[in-house]
Amino acid sequence: MQLFYNPDVLSNSKQFTFPKEESKHIVKVLRKQVGDFLNITNGKGYLFKAKITVAEQKNCVVNIIEASLQKPTNYKLHLAVAPTKMNDRYEWFLEKATEIGVTSITPIICDHSERKVVKTERFQKIIQSAMKQSLNCYYPILNNPIAYKDYINQDFSGQQFIAHCEELDKKSLKSQLQPNKEVTILIGPEGDFSVKEIEKAIQNKFIPVTLGDTRLRTETAAIVACHSVAFVNE
Repeated sequence: MQLFYNPDVLSNSKQFTFPKEESKHIVKVLRKQVGDFLNITNGKGYLFKAKITVAEQKNCVVNIIEASLQKPTNYKLHLAVAPTKMNDRYEWFLEKATEIGVTSITPIICDHSERKVVKTERFQKIIQSAMKQSLNCYYPILNNPIAYKDYINQDFSGQQFIAHCEELDKKSLKSQLQPNKEVTILIGPEGDFSVKEIEKAIQNKFIPVTLGDTRLRTETAAIVACHSVAFVNE
């Protein structure tokens, strides 16, 4: 199944017109014709079955035949992950986390962050592509980058964890995770969280955890954490 994404399709829509760029892709590249069926999601959980009524490169129109709300995951996972020095590593994380099942992501700028400026336009495209590829009808939220000191002072709910490499008392993430919960996990930059940042997280009731016996790159740690939550909820 091929999945198309457009946030403007409403749950009660009867007809929809794709924008020019996507119309061209559907008609010219994919060679879709009048009478062909498309599967569309609005990223809010709805899957639409649609039939093409107008197949023009500037104007592809479909009639919505069926709309169904897909079952969401039985958990909510928020990952707050420091941007990596190389953008492609962070993009890889975004792609894989979307495929595995993440609810929302926040880039956090930490004391040891080598990348302080983050542009999210391309990140959104990576997430959108991964959502469609994995046939997921829920678009993960990508929040704006935020300084760690501002992020950590927010109100949190559910289970809260901070993964770090300092030689401090830590528990195994897998041993602490509970199914059917809202989970927030903090992943630091290449230089790890500073001791001050770790202490601040603990003060705010975050549990220090380890993700295994080896030291992981930022993007790998984030994927391990994401998969651990998904695994516990299978």
